[in-house]
Amino acid sequence: MAQKPSIPKGTRDFGQVEMARRNYIFDTIKGVFAIYGFQQIETPAMENIGTLMGKYGEEGDKLLFRIQNSGEKAALAPEKGLRYDLTVPFARYVVQHREEISFPFKRFQIQPVWRADRPQKGRYREFYQCDVDVIGSNSLLGELELIQIVEEVYRRLGINVCLHINNRKILAGIAEVIGAPEKIIDITVAIDKLDKIGVEAVNAELIERGLNNEQVVALQPILHQESGIKNQDKLAQLREFLQNSEIGLKGVEEMETLFGLIEATGVQLNIELDLCLARGLNYYTGAIFEVKALDAQIGSITGGGRYDNLTGIFGLPDVSGVGISFGADRIYDVLTELDLFPKALQSTTRLLFATFGDAELRYALTWAKALRANGLTVEVYPEPTKMKKQMGYADDKQIPFVAIVGGNEMESNTVMLKNMASGEQKQVTLEELCTIL
Repeated sequence: MAQKPSIPKGTRDFGQVEMARRNYIFDTIKGVFAIYGFQQIETPAMENIGTLMGKYGEEGDKLLFRIQNSGEKAALAPEKGLRYDLTVPFARYVVQHREEISFPFKRFQIQPVWRADRPQKGRYREFYQCDVDVIGSNSLLGELELIQIVEEVYRRLGINVCLHINNRKILAGIAEVIGAPEKIIDITVAIDKLDKIGVEAVNAELIERGLNNEQVVALQPILHQESGIKNQDKLAQLREFLQNSEIGLKGVEEMETLFGLIEATGVQLNIELDLCLARGLNYYTGAIFEVKALDAQIGSITGGGRYDNLTGIFGLPDVSGVGISFGADRIYDVLTELDLFPKALQSTTRLLFATFGDAELRYALTWAKALRANGLTVEVYPEPTKMKKQMGYADDKQIPFVAIVGGNEMESNTVMLKNMASGEQKQVTLEELCTIL
């Protein structure tokens, strides 16, 4: 019996329509990256398991796909894993190739990543990330450029978004003020789930993670943020709350400086200081970002932040960087849900040659070669057959023009051009056809 074709859960095939749409997303994002001076690199799909482990927090480590050794080493523990994100491989790349690059190093990377997650809407086991990072500078201009990139990408895509921003120094200060500085990771992992599980469940998890009731109570003003408060007012309240925390005040100062730069450069993006934004990755040390689509319920579609010593684990300490990642698959789902893909993406072919016989086919091939030399996308139906079938092929592929070739057209060195939308037909020369197309 024939095997039923299938693919692993959490993965997808992409047909010609999907690929046209995905390339539209990639090309849009690449275009914005380029105007800010970022250059593209790629890294392998697999990394040594030691490169990946311990970089993503306890939740992330559980989601690593480990690659079982083959051959004689099959019984040994996995030595490699599929990359979980593009940031850690990027840090490894920077250290390994530090003699070949100039700092600050501005790179972007568009490749798939893998996570052993539970598949659901907007969450896949294999998906693409579009990362953009600048490393080798402490300047908050890095954060500003990333915010400007977010604004421009989603302006071009037509998606209405809100950028949520926080600072890990502020979170560290909050942990210090409530008397639990050693619990910063436990606190951030718990409060990062606020949108998913609610305040009561977060409080219960904080108790499970070792905070006492008094500390959890002290944290409630952060968990119960009032809506509608301006970012500047939130920062003023934070200054009061964190007055006895040096690291917390440092985070407030960074946010004040960044918001000043945002205002000075005329950024119109909807930005919200979100004190419960934690992001579970252990390597963030400063600003953290998360972007959500306002008109679709799909979670974060872009995220990232500042990391001060990610390269240190590979032998190059004290090199600060900041980056964000665009989730191409979630962006695709948002554009699909909101019907925002350009209609022209449905067809890449401008003209189809339809013929009645072998002589006409050879004639069409000569014309197709000339048109392609002028950069036009042209197809020739591969065999003379019923005209209805050839026209049906053009309809199925949404090809806007069909050039019909018969004996009369060959004698007059023309083709009969049909506009598939209007049904209009007229005889045209090769020069006229080039002009029309």
